[in-house]
Amino acid sequence: MQKLYDSNMQLIGYTSTGVTGKITVYDSDYQMLGYYNPKSDKTYDKDRRLVGKGNLITNFLVNGAGSV
Repeated sequence: MQKLYDSNMQLIGYTSTGVTGKITVYDSDYQMLGYYNPKSDKTYDKDRRLVGKGNLITNFLVNGAGSV
C-alpha cells in the first residue's frame, strides 16, 4: 500500500495495486473511494458506478470523501 500526502504533508489516503493491475484508492481512514481498471481504462466509484475513462482516482482525494 502506498501512502498519499497533500502539499502540507498531511496523509490524505492510500493506493493499492492488485495482481491484475487494478488500482484501488482509500481515504486516510482506509475507506475505499474507488478504483481504476487498466484493462478497460475506466475508473469506478466505491459503488461500482462508472466515473469516467482513464485513471481518475486522484479526483476522489482532491474532492474529498469520494465525491467526484
